[in-house]
Amino acid sequence: MPFDFPVAQGRFPRFATTRWSLVLQAKERPLVGANEALADLCRAYWYPIYALFRRRSRNSHEAQDLTQSFFAKLLEKAFLDSVDPARGRFRSFLLAAVNHFFANEWDRKNTLKRGGGQAILSLDVRAFDWESGESKYQMEPGHHLTPEREFERRWALAVLDRVLQRLRDEYIDLGKLSLFETLQPYLSTDREQARYADAAEKLNATDSAIRVATHRLRKRYRDLLRNEIAQTVASPSEVEDELQQLFIALSSS
Repeated sequence: MPFDFPVAQGRFPRFATTRWSLVLQAKERPLVGANEALADLCRAYWYPIYALFRRRSRNSHEAQDLTQSFFAKLLEKAFLDSVDPARGRFRSFLLAAVNHFFANEWDRKNTLKRGGGQAILSLDVRAFDWESGESKYQMEPGHHLTPEREFERRWALAVLDRVLQRLRDEYIDLGKLSLFETLQPYLSTDREQARYADAAEKLNATDSAIRVATHRLRKRYRDLLRNEIAQTVASPSEVEDELQQLFIALSSS
């Protein structure tokens, strides 16, 4: 049987319907789906916020309360009034909003207690996996980055994690999980140093077939990365610059 590998299917949505641009458009007029788009972004990128509060709070429980309270506030439409669509990247907006919230709006007497039964508007509290978040925080190496630089680094890692999970899910849907797990290490391996023979032997394929499959995996990864970034910026012109900022944040860690 000839070796088979998946070909990416489908097209990404038009930029005007991406999550953050939809939220920004809703500032001017009500748009169906804008609240859910914002909730989706919050679910996707809650950990960098939690880690920022974790550094600034006394313990994990206080950081959890702060995170829940912050997102409850964020999902109130009035909180978006300060967003400037001309320079409204979700990453930058979140960091500024967190600093404002922590400095001026945190009232300990009104903290949303864990398990207290209060819903966070359209964002289900189960979106926050506190146990894994705290474990991830405890495993992070100590360094001397400012809280803002740490946020940028964690944001970049969160983007890459989401892209990798989306790519993995696509291969699972195609029934090619074994292929993905075999080729995944090649995403971060220099082409000149890649040992395709090892993968070819494992998958009972030729070197050339593995090279083609790896090329397609890398291309799909790049496409998904740009698409994920597009979900968090206001216009297509910002994607490349945001991508560069992501790599700068990773290189400073």
